[in-house]
Amino acid sequence: MLLGALVLVGGSAADLYGRRRIFLAGIVVFTAASVACGLSPNATVLIISRAVQGLGAALLTPASLAMLGATFDEHERSHAIGVWAGAGALTAAAGPVLGGWLVDHVSWRAIFLLNVPLAIAAAGLTILFACESHDPRAKRLDWKGATAVAAGLAAITWGLGAIPASGFHDKAVLGALGLGVVFLVLFLVIEARSRRHAMMPLSLYRSRNFSGANALTLLLYFALGGALYFLPFGLIRLGGYSATEAGAALLPFALIMGFGASLAGALADRFGPRLSLTAGPIIAACGLTLLAFADFKGSYWFSVFPAICVLGTGMTITVPPLTSTVMASVGDAHAGIASGVNNAIARVAGLLAVAALGAVLFASFSRHLAGIAPAQANEALNAALAGQAGIADSATTAFDRALRTVMLVTASCAALGGVAGWVTIRQKTTEA
Repeated sequence: MLLGALVLVGGSAADLYGRRRIFLAGIVVFTAASVACGLSPNATVLIISRAVQGLGAALLTPASLAMLGATFDEHERSHAIGVWAGAGALTAAAGPVLGGWLVDHVSWRAIFLLNVPLAIAAAGLTILFACESHDPRAKRLDWKGATAVAAGLAAITWGLGAIPASGFHDKAVLGALGLGVVFLVLFLVIEARSRRHAMMPLSLYRSRNFSGANALTLLLYFALGGALYFLPFGLIRLGGYSATEAGAALLPFALIMGFGASLAGALADRFGPRLSLTAGPIIAACGLTLLAFADFKGSYWFSVFPAICVLGTGMTITVPPLTSTVMASVGDAHAGIASGVNNAIARVAGLLAVAALGAVLFASFSRHLAGIAPAQANEALNAALAGQAGIADSATTAFDRALRTVMLVTASCAALGGVAGWVTIRQKTTEA
Protein backbone atom coordinates (compact mmCIF):
# COMPACT_ATOMS: atom_id res chain seq x y z
CA MET A 1 0.00 0.00 0.00
CA LEU A 2 2.87 2.39 0.79
CA LEU A 3 4.17 2.04 -2.76
CA GLY A 4 0.90 3.33 -4.20
CA ALA A 5 0.56 6.00 -1.52
CA LEU A 6 4.08 7.46 -1.67
CA VAL A 7 5.08 7.10 -5.31
CA LEU A 8 4.14 10.74 -6.01
CA VAL A 9 6.18 11.89 -3.03
CA GLY A 10 9.10 9.80 -4.26
CA GLY A 11 8.93 11.42 -7.68
CA SER A 12 8.85 14.90 -6.20
CA ALA A 13 11.77 14.13 -3.88
CA ALA A 14 13.77 12.86 -6.86
CA ASP A 15 13.24 16.14 -8.72
CA LEU A 16 14.23 18.17 -5.66
CA TYR A 17 17.13 16.25 -4.10
CA GLY A 18 18.50 14.48 -7.17
CA ARG A 19 17.28 11.42 -9.06
CA ARG A 20 20.40 9.31 -8.52
CA ARG A 21 20.55 10.21 -4.82
CA ILE A 22 16.91 9.27 -4.20
CA PHE A 23 17.27 6.11 -6.30
CA LEU A 24 20.22 4.99 -4.17
CA ALA A 25 18.34 5.92 -0.99
CA GLY A 26 15.43 3.81 -2.20
CA ILE A 27 17.74 0.86 -2.82
CA VAL A 28 19.18 1.15 0.69
CA VAL A 29 15.73 1.27 2.29
CA PHE A 30 14.39 -1.57 0.13
CA THR A 31 17.44 -3.76 0.78
CA ALA A 32 17.40 -3.19 4.54
CA ALA A 33 13.69 -4.01 4.60
CA SER A 34 14.32 -7.15 2.52
CA VAL A 35 16.89 -8.34 5.07
CA ALA A 36 14.41 -7.62 7.85
CA CYS A 37 11.76 -9.64 5.99
CA GLY A 38 14.11 -12.57 5.54
CA LEU A 39 15.11 -12.56 9.20
CA SER A 40 11.71 -11.66 10.67
CA PRO A 41 10.88 -13.74 13.77
CA ASN A 42 7.11 -13.35 13.46
CA ALA A 43 4.31 -12.16 11.21
CA THR A 44 4.15 -8.67 12.77
CA VAL A 45 7.78 -7.91 11.96
CA LEU A 46 7.28 -9.33 8.46
CA ILE A 47 4.28 -7.07 7.78
CA ILE A 48 6.12 -3.97 9.05
CA SER A 49 9.17 -4.84 6.98
CA ARG A 50 7.04 -5.33 3.89
CA ALA A 51 5.58 -1.86 4.46
CA VAL A 52 9.10 -0.40 4.61
CA GLN A 53 9.85 -2.24 1.37
CA GLY A 54 6.98 -0.32 -0.16
CA LEU A 55 8.55 2.94 1.00
CA GLY A 56 11.84 2.00 -0.65
CA ALA A 57 10.09 1.05 -3.87
CA ALA A 58 8.18 4.35 -3.85
CA LEU A 59 11.53 6.16 -3.82
CA LEU A 60 13.39 4.12 -6.41
CA THR A 61 10.66 3.46 -8.99
CA PRO A 62 9.97 7.04 -10.18
CA ALA A 63 13.62 8.00 -9.70
CA SER A 64 14.80 5.21 -12.01
CA LEU A 65 12.55 6.40 -14.82
CA ALA A 66 13.45 10.03 -14.18
CA MET A 67 17.14 9.17 -14.53
CA LEU A 68 16.42 7.65 -17.92
CA GLY A 69 14.43 10.71 -18.94
CA ALA A 70 17.26 13.03 -17.93
CA THR A 71 20.00 10.90 -19.51
CA PHE A 72 18.45 10.29 -22.95
CA ASP A 73 17.00 12.89 -25.30
CA GLU A 74 13.62 12.60 -27.00
CA HIS A 75 15.11 10.66 -29.93
CA GLU A 76 16.44 7.84 -27.71
CA ARG A 77 14.20 7.97 -24.64
CA SER A 78 11.58 5.41 -25.78
CA HIS A 79 14.30 2.91 -26.67
CA ALA A 80 15.91 3.31 -23.25
CA ILE A 81 12.58 2.95 -21.48
CA GLY A 82 11.88 -0.10 -23.64
CA VAL A 83 15.04 -1.74 -22.29
CA TRP A 84 13.93 -0.78 -18.75
CA ALA A 85 10.44 -2.19 -19.26
CA GLY A 86 11.80 -5.33 -20.91
CA ALA A 87 14.15 -6.04 -18.04
CA GLY A 88 11.29 -5.55 -15.61
CA ALA A 89 9.07 -7.94 -17.54
CA LEU A 90 11.75 -10.63 -17.67
CA THR A 91 12.38 -10.42 -13.94
CA ALA A 92 8.64 -10.51 -13.35
CA ALA A 93 8.47 -13.70 -15.41
CA ALA A 94 11.42 -15.30 -13.62
CA GLY A 95 10.36 -14.17 -10.14
CA PRO A 96 7.48 -16.61 -9.50
CA VAL A 97 9.42 -19.55 -10.93
CA LEU A 98 12.57 -18.79 -8.95
CA GLY A 99 10.54 -17.92 -5.87
CA GLY A 100 8.67 -21.23 -6.02
CA TRP A 101 11.95 -23.13 -6.34
CA LEU A 102 13.44 -21.30 -3.36
CA VAL A 103 10.36 -22.00 -1.23
CA ASP A 104 10.43 -25.70 -2.14
CA HIS A 105 14.18 -26.28 -1.83
CA VAL A 106 15.56 -23.59 0.50
CA SER A 107 13.15 -21.41 2.51
CA TRP A 108 10.64 -18.65 2.01
CA ARG A 109 13.18 -16.35 3.66
CA ALA A 110 15.50 -16.81 0.69
CA ILE A 111 13.00 -14.96 -1.53
CA PHE A 112 13.69 -11.76 0.39
CA LEU A 113 17.41 -12.31 0.93
CA LEU A 114 17.86 -12.78 -2.82
CA ASN A 115 17.19 -9.04 -3.16
CA VAL A 116 20.47 -8.20 -1.41
CA PRO A 117 23.01 -9.16 -4.13
CA LEU A 118 20.70 -7.76 -6.82
CA ALA A 119 20.42 -4.46 -4.95
CA ILE A 120 24.18 -4.25 -4.47
CA ALA A 121 24.68 -4.78 -8.21
CA ALA A 122 22.08 -2.13 -9.05
CA ALA A 123 23.65 0.37 -6.66
CA GLY A 124 27.12 -0.29 -8.07
CA LEU A 125 25.97 0.25 -11.66
CA THR A 126 24.17 3.43 -10.64
CA ILE A 127 27.23 4.87 -8.89
CA LEU A 128 29.50 4.02 -11.81
CA PHE A 129 27.36 5.03 -14.77
CA ALA A 130 24.35 7.15 -13.79
CA CYS A 131 24.58 10.94 -13.82
CA GLU A 132 22.94 13.10 -11.18
CA SER A 133 20.09 15.39 -12.23
CA HIS A 134 17.40 17.43 -10.50
CA ASP A 135 14.98 20.31 -10.98
CA PRO A 136 17.04 23.50 -10.51
CA ARG A 137 13.87 25.50 -9.81
CA ALA A 138 12.76 23.27 -6.92
CA LYS A 139 13.42 24.92 -3.54
CA ARG A 140 11.76 22.68 -0.97
CA LEU A 141 9.51 19.67 -0.66
CA ASP A 142 5.82 20.56 -0.50
CA TRP A 143 5.11 18.83 2.82
CA LYS A 144 1.46 19.85 2.98
CA GLY A 145 0.83 18.55 -0.51
CA ALA A 146 2.92 15.44 0.15
CA THR A 147 0.96 14.61 3.30
CA ALA A 148 -2.41 15.18 1.61
CA VAL A 149 -1.66 13.09 -1.50
CA ALA A 150 -0.04 10.28 0.51
CA ALA A 151 -3.05 10.09 2.83
CA GLY A 152 -5.47 10.24 -0.11
CA LEU A 153 -3.75 7.56 -2.16
CA ALA A 154 -3.28 5.35 0.92
CA ALA A 155 -6.98 5.54 1.80
CA ILE A 156 -8.11 4.86 -1.75
CA THR A 157 -5.60 2.04 -2.20
CA TRP A 158 -6.77 0.38 1.01
CA GLY A 159 -10.44 0.91 0.18
CA LEU A 160 -10.19 -0.49 -3.33
CA GLY A 161 -8.09 -3.41 -2.13
CA ALA A 162 -10.66 -4.28 0.55
CA ILE A 163 -13.67 -4.33 -1.79
CA PRO A 164 -13.24 -7.93 -3.06
CA ALA A 165 -13.26 -9.28 0.52
CA SER A 166 -15.62 -6.84 2.26
CA GLY A 167 -17.89 -5.65 -0.53
CA PHE A 168 -18.49 -2.16 -1.86
CA HIS A 169 -21.19 -1.36 0.72
CA ASP A 170 -18.97 -2.06 3.71
CA LYS A 171 -18.82 1.03 5.95
CA ALA A 172 -15.05 0.86 6.34
CA VAL A 173 -14.59 0.65 2.57
CA LEU A 174 -16.93 3.55 1.88
CA GLY A 175 -15.31 5.58 4.64
CA ALA A 176 -11.82 4.95 3.28
CA LEU A 177 -12.81 5.84 -0.28
CA GLY A 178 -14.63 8.98 0.87
CA LEU A 179 -11.69 10.03 3.03
CA GLY A 180 -9.32 9.40 0.13
CA VAL A 181 -11.34 11.62 -2.18
CA VAL A 182 -11.41 14.39 0.44
CA PHE A 183 -7.64 14.27 0.85
CA LEU A 184 -7.06 14.29 -2.92
CA VAL A 185 -9.34 17.32 -3.32
CA LEU A 186 -7.42 18.98 -0.49
CA PHE A 187 -4.20 18.12 -2.32
CA LEU A 188 -5.44 19.88 -5.46
CA VAL A 189 -6.39 22.95 -3.41
CA ILE A 190 -2.95 23.01 -1.79
CA GLU A 191 -1.21 22.65 -5.15
CA ALA A 192 -3.31 25.44 -6.69
CA ARG A 193 -2.37 27.79 -3.86
CA SER A 194 1.30 26.76 -3.77
CA ARG A 195 1.88 27.58 -7.46
CA ARG A 196 5.66 27.68 -7.97
CA HIS A 197 6.34 25.64 -4.82
CA ALA A 198 3.73 22.99 -5.62
CA MET A 199 4.84 19.36 -5.51
CA MET A 200 2.76 18.68 -8.62
CA PRO A 201 2.21 21.95 -10.52
CA LEU A 202 -1.28 21.83 -11.99
CA SER A 203 0.14 23.57 -15.05
CA LEU A 204 1.49 20.15 -16.07
CA TYR A 205 -2.03 19.25 -17.16
CA ARG A 206 -1.99 22.04 -19.71
CA SER A 207 0.20 19.71 -21.72
CA ARG A 208 -2.05 17.79 -24.07
CA ASN A 209 0.39 14.89 -24.23
CA PHE A 210 0.69 14.66 -20.43
CA SER A 211 -3.05 14.62 -19.87
CA GLY A 212 -3.73 12.32 -22.82
CA ALA A 213 -1.01 9.82 -21.92
CA ASN A 214 -2.24 9.59 -18.34
CA ALA A 215 -5.82 9.08 -19.52
CA LEU A 216 -4.54 6.28 -21.77
CA THR A 217 -2.65 4.83 -18.79
CA LEU A 218 -5.82 4.78 -16.70
CA LEU A 219 -7.83 2.98 -19.39
CA LEU A 220 -5.14 0.52 -20.45
CA TYR A 221 -3.96 -0.48 -16.98
CA PHE A 222 -7.58 -0.78 -15.86
CA ALA A 223 -8.04 -3.28 -18.68
CA LEU A 224 -4.77 -5.12 -18.00
CA GLY A 225 -5.18 -5.20 -14.22
CA GLY A 226 -8.70 -6.59 -14.50
CA ALA A 227 -7.79 -9.18 -17.10
CA LEU A 228 -4.74 -10.50 -15.26
CA TYR A 229 -6.69 -10.70 -11.99
CA PHE A 230 -9.75 -12.57 -13.28
CA LEU A 231 -8.20 -14.67 -16.08
CA PRO A 232 -6.51 -17.20 -13.74
CA PHE A 233 -9.91 -17.93 -12.17
CA GLY A 234 -11.19 -18.88 -15.60
CA LEU A 235 -8.17 -21.04 -16.36
CA ILE A 236 -8.38 -22.85 -13.02
CA ARG A 237 -12.14 -23.10 -12.45
CA LEU A 238 -13.26 -23.57 -16.06
CA GLY A 239 -10.21 -25.02 -17.76
CA GLY A 240 -9.05 -27.31 -14.99
CA TYR A 241 -5.56 -25.76 -14.81
CA SER A 242 -3.53 -26.07 -11.64
CA ALA A 243 -2.33 -22.86 -10.00
CA THR A 244 1.16 -23.46 -11.40
CA GLU A 245 -0.19 -24.09 -14.90
CA ALA A 246 -2.31 -20.95 -14.74
CA GLY A 247 0.77 -18.92 -13.82
CA ALA A 248 2.80 -20.52 -16.58
CA ALA A 249 0.03 -19.76 -19.08
CA LEU A 250 0.81 -16.04 -18.68
CA LEU A 251 4.56 -16.43 -19.21
CA PRO A 252 4.39 -15.63 -22.97
CA PHE A 253 3.02 -12.19 -22.04
CA ALA A 254 6.06 -11.40 -19.88
CA LEU A 255 8.51 -12.88 -22.38
CA ILE A 256 7.12 -10.85 -25.27
CA MET A 257 7.36 -7.73 -23.11
CA GLY A 258 10.87 -8.65 -22.04
CA PHE A 259 12.33 -9.25 -25.48
CA GLY A 260 10.17 -6.89 -27.52
CA ALA A 261 9.99 -3.69 -25.48
CA SER A 262 13.41 -2.47 -26.59
CA LEU A 263 12.49 -2.85 -30.27
CA ALA A 264 9.12 -1.20 -29.69
CA GLY A 265 10.86 1.73 -28.01
CA ALA A 266 13.28 2.12 -30.90
CA LEU A 267 10.41 2.14 -33.42
CA ALA A 268 8.58 4.77 -31.38
CA ASP A 269 11.71 6.92 -31.33
CA ARG A 270 11.90 6.68 -35.12
CA PHE A 271 8.25 7.14 -36.08
CA GLY A 272 6.89 9.09 -33.11
CA PRO A 273 4.60 7.99 -30.28
CA ARG A 274 1.16 8.59 -31.75
CA LEU A 275 1.03 5.52 -33.97
CA SER A 276 2.31 3.23 -31.19
CA LEU A 277 -0.09 4.68 -28.63
CA THR A 278 -2.99 4.10 -30.99
CA ALA A 279 -2.12 0.71 -32.46
CA GLY A 280 -0.76 -0.83 -29.26
CA PRO A 281 -3.90 -0.49 -27.10
CA ILE A 282 -6.11 -1.61 -30.00
CA ILE A 283 -3.97 -4.72 -30.52
CA ALA A 284 -4.19 -5.36 -26.77
CA ALA A 285 -7.98 -5.00 -27.06
CA CYS A 286 -7.95 -7.66 -29.78
CA GLY A 287 -6.07 -10.02 -27.47
CA LEU A 288 -8.59 -9.41 -24.68
CA THR A 289 -11.45 -10.03 -27.11
CA LEU A 290 -9.88 -13.34 -28.10
CA LEU A 291 -9.72 -14.27 -24.41
CA ALA A 292 -13.42 -13.43 -24.09
CA PHE A 293 -14.21 -16.09 -26.70
CA ALA A 294 -11.46 -18.58 -25.83
CA ASP A 295 -12.33 -22.17 -24.99
CA PHE A 296 -10.58 -22.63 -21.65
CA LYS A 297 -11.36 -26.35 -21.71
CA GLY A 298 -9.70 -26.79 -25.08
CA SER A 299 -6.04 -26.90 -26.05
CA TYR A 300 -4.00 -24.12 -24.47
CA TRP A 301 -1.93 -23.67 -27.63
CA PHE A 302 -4.97 -23.10 -29.83
CA SER A 303 -7.29 -21.23 -27.48
CA VAL A 304 -5.35 -19.24 -24.86
CA PHE A 305 -1.79 -18.95 -26.17
CA PRO A 306 -2.63 -16.87 -29.30
CA ALA A 307 -4.72 -14.44 -27.25
CA ILE A 308 -1.96 -14.01 -24.65
CA CYS A 309 0.56 -13.34 -27.42
CA VAL A 310 -1.66 -10.71 -29.05
CA LEU A 311 -2.23 -9.04 -25.68
CA GLY A 312 1.50 -9.09 -24.93
CA THR A 313 2.30 -7.61 -28.34
CA GLY A 314 -0.14 -4.76 -27.82
CA MET A 315 1.25 -3.91 -24.38
CA THR A 316 4.82 -4.17 -25.66
CA ILE A 317 4.10 -1.66 -28.42
CA THR A 318 2.44 0.72 -25.95
CA VAL A 319 4.46 0.83 -22.72
CA PRO A 320 7.82 2.36 -23.82
CA PRO A 321 6.38 5.30 -25.81
CA LEU A 322 3.65 5.82 -23.21
CA THR A 323 6.13 6.32 -20.37
CA SER A 324 8.46 8.33 -22.58
CA THR A 325 5.64 10.62 -23.71
CA VAL A 326 4.56 11.33 -20.13
CA MET A 327 8.05 12.44 -19.11
CA ALA A 328 8.95 14.28 -22.30
CA SER A 329 5.70 16.26 -22.25
CA VAL A 330 6.61 18.15 -19.07
CA GLY A 331 10.33 18.69 -19.63
CA ASP A 332 13.35 17.25 -17.82
CA ALA A 333 12.84 19.39 -14.70
CA HIS A 334 9.62 17.58 -13.73
CA ALA A 335 10.62 14.09 -14.91
CA GLY A 336 10.41 12.63 -11.40
CA ILE A 337 6.95 13.89 -10.54
CA ALA A 338 5.71 12.99 -14.05
CA SER A 339 6.90 9.43 -13.52
CA GLY A 340 5.32 9.40 -10.06
CA VAL A 341 1.96 10.58 -11.39
CA ASN A 342 1.97 7.96 -14.13
CA ASN A 343 2.95 5.17 -11.73
CA ALA A 344 0.26 6.21 -9.26
CA ILE A 345 -2.40 6.24 -11.98
CA ALA A 346 -1.35 2.79 -13.22
CA ARG A 347 -1.51 1.28 -9.73
CA VAL A 348 -4.82 2.88 -8.81
CA ALA A 349 -6.22 1.77 -12.18
CA GLY A 350 -5.35 -1.85 -11.40
CA LEU A 351 -7.01 -1.69 -7.99
CA LEU A 352 -10.04 0.09 -9.42
CA ALA A 353 -10.33 -2.62 -12.06
CA VAL A 354 -10.51 -5.40 -9.47
CA ALA A 355 -13.21 -3.55 -7.58
CA ALA A 356 -15.30 -2.35 -10.52
CA LEU A 357 -15.00 -5.52 -12.59
CA GLY A 358 -15.82 -7.57 -9.52
CA ALA A 359 -19.16 -5.75 -9.51
CA VAL A 360 -19.55 -6.44 -13.24
CA LEU A 361 -18.78 -10.12 -12.65
CA PHE A 362 -21.41 -10.36 -9.92
CA ALA A 363 -24.06 -8.48 -11.93
CA SER A 364 -23.53 -10.66 -14.98
CA PHE A 365 -23.40 -13.85 -12.88
CA SER A 366 -26.68 -12.94 -11.17
CA ARG A 367 -28.35 -12.17 -14.49
CA HIS A 368 -27.35 -15.53 -15.97
CA LEU A 369 -28.34 -17.35 -12.77
CA ALA A 370 -31.88 -16.04 -12.65
CA GLY A 371 -34.44 -16.85 -9.97
CA ILE A 372 -32.28 -16.64 -6.83
CA ALA A 373 -31.78 -13.87 -4.27
CA PRO A 374 -28.68 -11.61 -4.43
CA ALA A 375 -27.28 -13.16 -1.23
CA GLN A 376 -27.57 -16.66 -2.71
CA ALA A 377 -26.02 -15.48 -5.96
CA ASN A 378 -23.10 -14.02 -4.01
CA GLU A 379 -22.60 -17.31 -2.18
CA ALA A 380 -22.72 -19.25 -5.45
CA LEU A 381 -20.20 -16.90 -7.09
CA ASN A 382 -17.81 -17.13 -4.14
CA ALA A 383 -18.11 -20.90 -4.27
CA ALA A 384 -17.28 -20.87 -7.97
CA LEU A 385 -14.29 -18.59 -7.43
CA ALA A 386 -13.04 -20.75 -4.56
CA GLY A 387 -13.47 -23.94 -6.56
CA GLN A 388 -15.66 -25.62 -3.97
CA ALA A 389 -16.90 -29.11 -4.75
CA GLY A 390 -20.49 -29.69 -5.79
CA ILE A 391 -20.99 -26.49 -7.76
CA ALA A 392 -24.15 -26.73 -9.88
CA ASP A 393 -23.72 -26.78 -13.65
CA SER A 394 -25.91 -23.69 -13.91
CA ALA A 395 -23.55 -21.76 -11.61
CA THR A 396 -20.51 -22.87 -13.62
CA THR A 397 -22.21 -21.79 -16.86
CA ALA A 398 -23.17 -18.45 -15.31
CA PHE A 399 -19.59 -17.90 -14.12
CA ASP A 400 -18.28 -18.72 -17.60
CA ARG A 401 -20.56 -16.14 -19.21
CA ALA A 402 -19.84 -13.54 -16.52
CA LEU A 403 -16.09 -13.94 -16.95
CA ARG A 404 -16.41 -13.46 -20.70
CA THR A 405 -18.42 -10.29 -20.06
CA VAL A 406 -15.60 -8.99 -17.87
CA MET A 407 -13.07 -9.70 -20.62
CA LEU A 408 -15.19 -7.81 -23.15
CA VAL A 409 -15.33 -4.83 -20.79
CA THR A 410 -11.54 -4.85 -20.47
CA ALA A 411 -11.24 -5.07 -24.26
CA SER A 412 -13.51 -2.03 -24.62
CA CYS A 413 -11.40 -0.05 -22.14
CA ALA A 414 -8.18 -0.92 -23.98
CA ALA A 415 -9.75 0.10 -27.30
CA LEU A 416 -10.86 3.40 -25.76
CA GLY A 417 -7.24 3.88 -24.71
CA GLY A 418 -6.22 3.56 -28.36
CA VAL A 419 -8.81 6.17 -29.33
CA ALA A 420 -7.47 8.46 -26.59
CA GLY A 421 -3.96 8.00 -27.95
CA TRP A 422 -5.02 8.94 -31.48
CA VAL A 423 -7.06 11.97 -30.39
CA THR A 424 -4.78 13.47 -27.76
CA ILE A 425 -1.16 12.58 -28.50
CA ARG A 426 0.80 14.94 -30.66
CA GLN A 427 3.66 13.60 -32.70
CA LYS A 428 6.16 15.98 -31.16
CA THR A 429 6.61 14.85 -27.57
CA THR A 430 8.44 17.81 -26.09
CA GLU A 431 5.95 20.44 -25.07
CA ALA A 432 7.54 22.03 -22.04
